[in-house]
Amino acid sequence: MIARILRRTFLLALLPLLAACRFPVLDPKGQIGIEERNLIVTATLLMLIVVIPVIVMTLLFAWRYRDREGHSGYLPDWSHSGKIEAVVWAVPCVIIAVLAVITWNSSHDLDPYKPIDHDLKPINIQVVALDWKWLFIYPDEGIATVNEIVVPADRPLAFSITSSAMMNSFSIPELGGQIYAMAGMETKLHLIANEQGTFDGLSANYSGAGFSDMQFKVRAVSDEAYSAWIDTVHAGHNTLDGPSYETLAQPSSKVEASFFAQVTPGLFDDIVRNKYMVLSHPVEPRS
Repeated sequence: MIARILRRTFLLALLPLLAACRFPVLDPKGQIGIEERNLIVTATLLMLIVVIPVIVMTLLFAWRYRDREGHSGYLPDWSHSGKIEAVVWAVPCVIIAVLAVITWNSSHDLDPYKPIDHDLKPINIQVVALDWKWLFIYPDEGIATVNEIVVPADRPLAFSITSSAMMNSFSIPELGGQIYAMAGMETKLHLIANEQGTFDGLSANYSGAGFSDMQFKVRAVSDEAYSAWIDTVHAGHNTLDGPSYETLAQPSSKVEASFFAQVTPGLFDDIVRNKYMVLSHPVEPRS
């Protein structure tokens, strides 16, 4: 009795700790994230149609058919039931068929390369995964940032993604989706923030010693605040070109957000072509 009370008290004491937990995938702030959350919930509920009855029947059968005196349900010659076979096979087949249709449709609707249908043109952002920080180039505005993205809310975002050397995974869980960043390759991701706020971004793929600090902030603001922020960045004096990029790409961690007022046109394409590849670890030449 005392052990039971202590166990329940311990579990209740853990509740305040759980209250501080955040589940951004289940509380999305963007259209893509909402559709992905709905897909996860739908698939889970469908699978529970099988899981819950199995758990209930396991407990029920263990109790009902336990070894006891006077039990009359023992059928030593029973070997087959068409009704049970029909239920055991038909229900999972129907669930798998429904999941297949939902997965097929969702795979096409949520294709990361598929532009979001919207009245406004997307904001183009070129993403470069460095060791261990993120570089974001706004080609249309001619500016760049490190470890911070500022975007207007309720406007599509078109990301073009690559890496300086190590493979990473670009992810903003509250907006949905993630996609790999690989050197010498360009991947695409389309997202949108349905409301204003600050969201966390990260690398979802281990890439070395500074991986845990490879995070950034996404600030979704009003159109007016976004225009004012562009003007503020343009007022700076830093320029991102080939030499300054090679300096920036050197491995470093816990890097504060910073900005570049000008960016050399075509720099992202040069990075994709490995013109400025900077390795975090020396590569021994082959003999």
